[in-house]
Amino acid sequence: MEISPDHIIYFARSPIVINATLVFTWLTMAILVGGAAWVTRRLSVCPPLPPWQTMLELLVDGICQQIKDITQRDPEPHLSFVGTLFLFIVTANLLAVVPGYQAPTGSLSTTTALAICVFVAVPIYGIRQQGLGRYLRGYLEPTPIMLPFQIIGEFSRTLALAVRLFGNIMSGNLLAAILLSLVPLFVPVVMQVLGLIFGIIQAYVFAILALVYMASATSVQQPSSPLSTQEKPL
Repeated sequence: MEISPDHIIYFARSPIVINATLVFTWLTMAILVGGAAWVTRRLSVCPPLPPWQTMLELLVDGICQQIKDITQRDPEPHLSFVGTLFLFIVTANLLAVVPGYQAPTGSLSTTTALAICVFVAVPIYGIRQQGLGRYLRGYLEPTPIMLPFQIIGEFSRTLALAVRLFGNIMSGNLLAAILLSLVPLFVPVVMQVLGLIFGIIQAYVFAILALVYMASATSVQQPSSPLSTQEKPL
């Protein structure tokens, strides 16, 4: 029983190694790109709308609403990045019920790559919103003594993102495999259903945490009014 898709090797010739993580990552991306091309090939603005277009609009509207609720700003700047993260992770997790499919999110290399994308995106969004100087000054607030802790916090939350997703998906797959070997009838079916729900939750949590980090980096501190630090006149 393979715990991680990294251990399933399809091709190895130094220095090229193609394992299940790469193969099923490419497959997941191909499904998303192909599905998007198929759904959007005949978009319509006149009812009745095609059912797939309706589902796509509901999905995009739902993601936009979540972004707006968290950032309290226009969701458009964050939609493409956060939406792509969510769709990739949830698709990879849901396809795990297909026999032979190895979810790439069960590999630490995949979850680390996703977490690094968030790590890079946070300062990009922050600098674009606040400017380089104001963004960097945020690491010195409320006192320059906090600079090392701010830097450590950036790396630790990236590590936490990667390990949380990897650990949850890997442990779920491992538990399902153990139950399948012990009770090969009804219990694994229930575990697969719970795994689907759990996979959706994990994709949602990862995307929301990434959004929170970016929203924090793009929040502009408004200068305080003189009356905010003094007693207002009667």
